[in-house]
Amino acid sequence: MTDLMADPETISRTRPGATVEFRGLHRSFGTTTALDGLELTVEPGELVALLGPSGCGKTTALRTLAGFERPDSGKVLVDGEDITGVPAHRRDAGMVFQSYSLFPHLTALDNVAFGLRMSGIGKAARRARSAELLELVGLPQHAGRFPHQLSGGQQQRIALARALALRPRVLLLDEPLSALDAQVRQTLRAEIRRLQQKLGITTLFVTHDQEEALSLADRVAVMCAGKLEQCAPPAELYERPATAFVAEFVGVMSRIPARAGAVDGTVDVFGRTLPVIGTLPGTADVTCGTGEVDVLVRPEAVEVTADGKGTSRILGAAFLGATTRLTVRLAHGGDVMADVPTHAMTMLAVGAAVTLTLPDRPVLVDRRRRGGGDAG
Repeated sequence: MTDLMADPETISRTRPGATVEFRGLHRSFGTTTALDGLELTVEPGELVALLGPSGCGKTTALRTLAGFERPDSGKVLVDGEDITGVPAHRRDAGMVFQSYSLFPHLTALDNVAFGLRMSGIGKAARRARSAELLELVGLPQHAGRFPHQLSGGQQQRIALARALALRPRVLLLDEPLSALDAQVRQTLRAEIRRLQQKLGITTLFVTHDQEEALSLADRVAVMCAGKLEQCAPPAELYERPATAFVAEFVGVMSRIPARAGAVDGTVDVFGRTLPVIGTLPGTADVTCGTGEVDVLVRPEAVEVTADGKGTSRILGAAFLGATTRLTVRLAHGGDVMADVPTHAMTMLAVGAAVTLTLPDRPVLVDRRRRGGGDAG
């Protein structure tokens, strides 16, 4: 049993974070494949966000680590120990659910203390530890309140404190903020990150919200159809996506029809020849010699110039504060998103003819999608 009898002041100093490994995990439900050979290592004290669309396998991966699902094959290891067959209650993991799952008949203090009581910790010790945890999550004044007397954000803080009560080696968060409004989500995700770093606890955070993942995580693991597409720090994921799926799922990405240059590793787009960033899977044959491709670009990389003779036109403009996002229709079809300084909008009215250019730096390419024109 974990030693919980120490001075409550030591609560903010937990054990060193654990290493978590998913090795070749497969899990199917009937004809649906939830995990397809998942390989992922989470380093001690690291916060990794599992990101992807509904049905990609991220929650199944989390539940497999928690012990609520058994893989059809593969292993789950914590600090090198194979826990694949270990029951959930013996895995030394704390879990926070989307639905809070607080006991409605217990006060906030008693909800936090529940796991301690089930572990046989004495009343005085568990109340002291629970009070310290409530202090840690900023709710000491709500100790005597019942769940129905708390806001959604407060309930989630209580659920987080309860998950931390037994000093778990791993903290698992299953879309814990999705039921909250935007302002509370922002506040609480910052609080979760603060606590996670203070405690140094290895954490897996499941979300379908890319902004949440990018702002919280040390690394983001993007999943699609049960497979890991890429796991990387947020900036690398955004700037150097490994696959077309990651490029288009993380952030906003436009496809611009172009032509692979006659010289290896270049592409002709908007009248400019640009080098290619490596080759995305399946594009090696179209980036050697000539061939039709799509260039994948972020809105902030597209330069827009008012030009009465331009062949592209502005279809719409969305005010975003310091920037305005334009939707521009290309001459041969297809729309491109472009972010421009709001103060420049006097020259860029909806309906105006414009010319688009890209900066002189390497670009991502992918196979041409049917229906695309030629911007080369």
